[in-house]
Amino acid sequence: MNDMTEVNKSKLLNDLRVVIEDAEELLRVTSNQASDGAANIRSRVQTQMSQAKADLARLQQTAVAKVKATSHATDEYVHENPWKAIGVAAGAGLFMGLLVSRR
Repeated sequence: MNDMTEVNKSKLLNDLRVVIEDAEELLRVTSNQASDGAANIRSRVQTQMSQAKADLARLQQTAVAKVKATSHATDEYVHENPWKAIGVAAGAGLFMGLLVSRR
C-alpha cells in the first residue's frame, strides 16, 4: 500500500512538472499580446507558477528525506538482524523463482 502511494506521489510530481513547463511555454507564446486582461492573467499565472515550483521543490526534498530515512532504518535493521534479513531475502527469491518457473 505504501509503495503504491509513493508511486502515485512520484507520478503526481512528474505530472505537475509537465503542467508547469506547458504553462511556461504558453506564457512565452502569448507574451506579445498587449491587452490589459492578458497582462493581468499572465502576471497571476506567473505568480502561481512560482508558488507551484516552490511547492514542488519542497515536496521533492521531503520525498528524498523520507527515502533516506527509510534506507537508513533498513540498513540498521539488516545490521542488527542479519539472519532475519537473509531469511526474508531467500524467501522472496524462492517466491519469485516459483512465479517465473510457472510461465
